[in-house]
Amino acid sequence: MNLQCRDSLLVFTVAAAVATPAFGQAAAPTVGPANSGKESAASIPDFSGIWLHSNGYEPLPSGPTSLVNRSRRRDGAGNGLQLVGDYTNPILKPEAAEIVKSHGAIALKGIGDPTPRNQCWPGGVPFVFPSGSTQLIQQPNKVTILYGYDHQVRHVRMNQSHPAQVTPSWYGDSVGHYEGDALVIDTVGIKVGPFAMVDWYGTPHTEALHVVERYRLVDNEAAKEGFERDAKERVVAEGMRNPNHGGKYLQLQFTVEDKGVFTTPWTATMTYGFGPADWMEQVCAENIKWYSGQDAEVPRAAKPDF
Repeated sequence: MNLQCRDSLLVFTVAAAVATPAFGQAAAPTVGPANSGKESAASIPDFSGIWLHSNGYEPLPSGPTSLVNRSRRRDGAGNGLQLVGDYTNPILKPEAAEIVKSHGAIALKGIGDPTPRNQCWPGGVPFVFPSGSTQLIQQPNKVTILYGYDHQVRHVRMNQSHPAQVTPSWYGDSVGHYEGDALVIDTVGIKVGPFAMVDWYGTPHTEALHVVERYRLVDNEAAKEGFERDAKERVVAEGMRNPNHGGKYLQLQFTVEDKGVFTTPWTATMTYGFGPADWMEQVCAENIKWYSGQDAEVPRAAKPDF
């Protein structure tokens, strides 16, 4: 199976939800808590349940936003079997644009391109976002985010600030707080691994990467516009996705900045439909003999632990 085939399976097997009305560029990200942490239980949005989204981000209709696929199907949608990022997007600095272009050249040859996902490495933020099933477990002092693919986990400390010195880690240091009906998460200190990228087009990042997420529940009408943007980039099933018991969808708006890679902060969305009650096990390392006829570069210890 070639790399793009494996990477695109969720496009067909995971139902995508839809996003909210068009956003302009988000305000510059801020670090640390924005309140005292004394939100009442009634004011905190309930994100419980398992949420689903297909692969990739939903680019905004205007303003600095995520890359789109230069390779298109006959129906005009992005070609999920050939991931060729738009290296002419003005958010990219010249060196980053060349890296994206080189990844696209590999895809055009049909031989696959290594990513954290298909090499069984931690995805990091924001690459981990489109991982199929997603669950937010809300506690007073902590939010835990579970991702279905390869059982990835993030831990968000609530109403705290980043430490003065952050040790880089795969998912970075994440702090959060509630702003009205939104959960806001600020992440810095994301490690640069051997396959580090912020999207499926190979867009690189440095340790200066800074990501701000805003999660909130949206209604059917708000979700429809985002679904239409999503459908332009991916092959998704027609119609709306399933809402939760309250008739709502979960929408993520996120802003990315990295002065080593991008000319400006940029923003995109993802909107999730409500999913099944149970998790499906997806272990990357169970299937490693596929990439170019070789084993995937699964993380291995350089020396014994004991």
